[in-house]
Amino acid sequence: MKMKKTDIGVVAFMYIVCAYFYYHMLQLKASSQTYPRFTIILLFGLTTLYLVQMIVAAKKHGVESGVDVVFKDFQPKQFFVCLCATILYLICIHFFGFYISTVLFMAVVLLYLRISPLVTAIVIAVIVALIYFAFQKFLGVKLPVGTVIKALRK
Repeated sequence: MKMKKTDIGVVAFMYIVCAYFYYHMLQLKASSQTYPRFTIILLFGLTTLYLVQMIVAAKKHGVESGVDVVFKDFQPKQFFVCLCATILYLICIHFFGFYISTVLFMAVVLLYLRISPLVTAIVIAVIVALIYFAFQKFLGVKLPVGTVIKALRK
């Protein structure tokens, strides 16, 4: 399989993400750096393995553009609806908290993408449970509650 030029951008982006999170990880207390450091190193390692795979493929099979493959089935309407939903999701987290916003976001996007309601409900339940146990119970991370929810609690 030929290396695609579009993959170079993906690798560069992933290295930028690693650098960004590494910089912010250094702002944490030393005791809180273990998990982020592990995740960043893992992401950096996987990205580097992908880069090596790309170089090997380029030497063996050559290089192709890749743009035609990436945008072959691109649907602008679907993309922009999901982009707007994501922006609204990020805004809603501030007001309604992580869990409420996540459930609403996932329901809207999955149903918009014509995923059956039963599968949508199962996916939402599993993801919310995984996030709850992984972040709140196992790692002790406090997820955003939201200003509206905080005001209602008072």
